[in-house]
Amino acid sequence: MSDEPFRILVICTGNRARSQMAHGWLRHLGGERVEVESAGTAPKGVHPVAIKVMAEVGIDISAHTSDHVDDYLDDDFDLVVTVCDQAKDACPTFPGAKQTLHQAFEDPDYPWLDDEEFAAVFRRIRDAVGAFSRDLLACELGSTHRDNGP
Repeated sequence: MSDEPFRILVICTGNRARSQMAHGWLRHLGGERVEVESAGTAPKGVHPVAIKVMAEVGIDISAHTSDHVDDYLDDDFDLVVTVCDQAKDACPTFPGAKQTLHQAFEDPDYPWLDDEEFAAVFRRIRDAVGAFSRDLLACELGSTHRDNGP
C-alpha cells in the first residue's frame, strides 16, 4: 500500500444518519490509513440521534457537516460508496473515483416511534454499518486499524 491514505466518499440522500455513521466508523477503524468524507444528494444536517448512538460506541461525529455531493465532484477518491438506494439512483458520476460500491442500509429515521424504539433502530443500523465498515476496510486495506465496536 502507498503512503497516501485510501480516500473514501460515503453518500446517502440526506447525509443525515447512514452516511454519517459510515463516515465515523471508517475514520475510526481506518485511522491514518484512510481519509473519509460523506455527502448527500439532498443534505439535511446530521441527525442528533446518529450523534448520540455513535457516541455510545466511542465515536464522535458531532463536528461532522452535512455536505452536498456536488462539493466533491472534482475530487479523486479510491472508493465512492452509496448507502441508500435513492442516493444510488440520484448520484452523479464521479469521474475521479477508482471504484464504486453500493450497500443499502435501512433508513433509521422513523419519527413515529417512541424515543427508546427510535434509538433502538438507530443502534441496529449503527451496528450494521459498523460491521460493513470493518469488512470493507479488511477487504480494501488488508485489515482494520482497530478492533472496536460491533
